[in-house]
Amino acid sequence: MKRKREEEKSKANDSNSNGNGNGNGNSNNNMEIVWQTPANPPVKEDYIFRDGRRNVKPYYFEFISHVKNRWAGKTIVDLFAEEFKGRPYDYYVSAVKCGRIQVDGEMVPVSYTVKSSQKISHFLHRHEPPVMAWDVSVLQKEPDVLTVCKPPSVPVHPCGQYRKNTVVGILQAEHDLAPLFPVHRLDRLVSGLLILARNASKADLFRQQIEAGKVIKRYIARVNGVFPEGEQVVDVNINYNASAGRSTAESGDSLGDTPLKGKAACTKFTRISTNGTHSIVLCEPITGRTHQIRVHLQYTGYPIANDMLYLCEHVTHREGMSADRAAAYSHHSPPPVSSDKSESSSEDFSIDPMCTNCPNLAPKG
Repeated sequence: MKRKREEEKSKANDSNSNGNGNGNGNSNNNMEIVWQTPANPPVKEDYIFRDGRRNVKPYYFEFISHVKNRWAGKTIVDLFAEEFKGRPYDYYVSAVKCGRIQVDGEMVPVSYTVKSSQKISHFLHRHEPPVMAWDVSVLQKEPDVLTVCKPPSVPVHPCGQYRKNTVVGILQAEHDLAPLFPVHRLDRLVSGLLILARNASKADLFRQQIEAGKVIKRYIARVNGVFPEGEQVVDVNINYNASAGRSTAESGDSLGDTPLKGKAACTKFTRISTNGTHSIVLCEPITGRTHQIRVHLQYTGYPIANDMLYLCEHVTHREGMSADRAAAYSHHSPPPVSSDKSESSSEDFSIDPMCTNCPNLAPKG
């Protein structure tokens, strides 16, 4: 089925004199650019498979944010340089001058001072991070519900740097399944069963059942050490630090002199097996806090064996392999790349003269 793309075309006066700072030496005045919006659905041709990884062809996209109170009073260039440090200062100067960064839909000078709640648009050549090339397997397809096996390294829905390299995006591009409504989430590095509603009313029903405690989630984790026998219940508050991107367990008495900042959290653990070095543990979260299982396992002294974010300091380098690398160095051989997923070269996408990531597929950093 051929999908129609709603394309909005505009002109950008880009050249090396704008100080693009990426050194690729590719100048192109009045380059015609096709800007994509969330209305542009992912298609098969968006993906490039290389070295066992799924890459997304870079594309133009409008990022929109609104000026926070703490940003107000800063110049537009200083705001970006201080808050979004992934690109050099000269890039932001060039982007403002040529209109790739706009305020309330208008071009502004580099000395422009932003005000609270103003709309800021950043028209960007977007490079998404790669994920593992495993397929999103469709296990059960019903009129109102879709059940799939989510592979590790792939986020469920658009977030952060990911839009097309997501479960929802891949299902739309490769299985023509849209719209989809995620009713629960698995962390990007976690694999497992994922249930998606195929309409809003079914999604609301699932959410009501989850909130009423009628849905039970079970996870299986490989942890360091010999986990104790019998059911272990961890009832410890969890405090999530958004700026650090991690959670911490808070032990103590909530009625004490220093009140706990975290939210109540409870997880049940049961050992399935052990080989004397690692244990396989069944995890049943009673509540649903950010990184709850990972933090509670760390709190018990049995962290997930390849969880670099919450591993204890004494583990060996092999046990300390990150979950991303562990996905690549699985006990099973990497999945074969099917015939319709041939290796592609960088010639399959255009090089942008201002982009600080071109000509590479994956973003730097």
